[in-house]
Amino acid sequence: MGWMQDETGLEKCAANFVPLTPLSHLNRAKQLFPNHEAVVYGTFRKTYAEYHARVSRLASALAKAGIKAGDVVATLIPNIPAQAEASFGIPACGAVLNTINTRLEDDTVGYIFDHGAAKAVIVDSQFMPLARAAIAKMEGPAPLIIEAHDPASNFAPTGTATLYEDFLATGDPDFAWFMPQDEWESLALNYTSGTTGRPKGVVYHHRGAYLMTMGTPVSWQMTLYPRYLAIVPLFHCNGWNHTWMLPLLGGTLVCCRDVTAKNVYNAIADDGVTHFGGAPIVLNMIVNAKAEDRRAFGHVVEVFTAGAPPPAATLKAIEPLGFNVTQVYGLTETYGHVTECLWHDEWDALPDEDRYAIKARTGVLMPMMEDITVLDPQMSQVPMDGASLGEIMIRGNSVMKGYLKNPKATAEAFEGGYFHSGDIAFQHPDGYIKIADRAKDIIISGGENISSVEVEGAIMHHAAVSLCAVVAMPDEKWGEVPCAFVELKEGASLTEADLIAHCRARLAGFKTPKRVVFQELPKTSTGKIQKFELRAQFKVIPG
Repeated sequence: MGWMQDETGLEKCAANFVPLTPLSHLNRAKQLFPNHEAVVYGTFRKTYAEYHARVSRLASALAKAGIKAGDVVATLIPNIPAQAEASFGIPACGAVLNTINTRLEDDTVGYIFDHGAAKAVIVDSQFMPLARAAIAKMEGPAPLIIEAHDPASNFAPTGTATLYEDFLATGDPDFAWFMPQDEWESLALNYTSGTTGRPKGVVYHHRGAYLMTMGTPVSWQMTLYPRYLAIVPLFHCNGWNHTWMLPLLGGTLVCCRDVTAKNVYNAIADDGVTHFGGAPIVLNMIVNAKAEDRRAFGHVVEVFTAGAPPPAATLKAIEPLGFNVTQVYGLTETYGHVTECLWHDEWDALPDEDRYAIKARTGVLMPMMEDITVLDPQMSQVPMDGASLGEIMIRGNSVMKGYLKNPKATAEAFEGGYFHSGDIAFQHPDGYIKIADRAKDIIISGGENISSVEVEGAIMHHAAVSLCAVVAMPDEKWGEVPCAFVELKEGASLTEADLIAHCRARLAGFKTPKRVVFQELPKTSTGKIQKFELRAQFKVIPG
């Protein structure tokens, strides 16, 4: 130890310690890449100097509107520039960013407004009716509405709220940003369904997001000036934190409001897209694109896919088209992806069937994480034999602060010093993880999480229903969709179409069962419904 025993004068100070925040990346990019394209969306083309100025105007305008440090500002916006600007502009005024899933129904959006105590919300014109209906169901004070009109869309301004561009005009492009004094300060609030009907509010800190933006380029082996296509919704884990990452590399965010095969191919061919993320459904869409929607391009596009393991047939079909796919895994609680199927060169020589089986693995921890492994209920490591099951446990800086206003759920999630993912998996001898089943009965449809409990709750509102259970049914397009097994009350009659219509009136479209099976439900001696027997009918439990 010697000279290290006396550390007088070796304290943290302004010169040697700065709280970590992804906001720093855009401040740096303004200096390093002022004339480089930062955001692209059709004819909307902004350099980093212009991007920074617009973000500053938004932060300034929000502050002038009364938004204070720690307040929540929500958004209901698709992947257009306003959503990217909000990703920086809202925290730059000291507020907490709350991006809301635009596919949710008004009752849930109203609950999120209330639970997060949103002081303002930026809303795309398409979703103004949703926002108004949600506010009508709130118990607390209504947030200020700012309407973000997208001239490239088919949705006209409603004329019932201040327009986003007019709001920006009230702001100062030289506004001094509110940088965090503590990197543990809250940066974002994201809602996830979990296993209950009401979503839980997942709180991110600046430190975790910053480290995500530093670790992702390492895993993706990125160099300067990537051109990233925003397919992953920016309301999903803040777009896996990629919007915050891009200024670090002088990258260009290519926005995409409507994800179609034609738009993806056009973005690659016309805007030089080099990277994107997406669920396997996106890969299938690209593979199955019509001939007239395809475009030629002369480079390999790097793809992160998550939400479900990509089918081997999809990987085999997409790679020759010019895409290199890497499987990643994570949750809302982990800021997005935290494992990757890190590829080893020796696997290149394997037969296709073996190579694609490896590519479908959940993988190993990414650089910003401390430990990700599979543990048994006693928090002991399961044998790495490719068969022994346990729960994926996660520890590291890119794990949420906790669930907003829910200390019990937070304590349960962090019991034993790890975040409990709820995903059941095994590990291969080399440590690579593979998910075997989902302990929380969550259905993942096109990358969207659907709570079976919420769907069951809607079904049980029907007067003819006695019992029900909702499980995942394989679907060629969406990966999984909800299937409802229903026991009717004695003497009652009900058609599949009528029950689906009943659910559609109470749930977002993607949560509505796509099939209904009327039968007696398998139960234990204590009356618990045995969902594994229902899943087995569709052979959805991986071996």
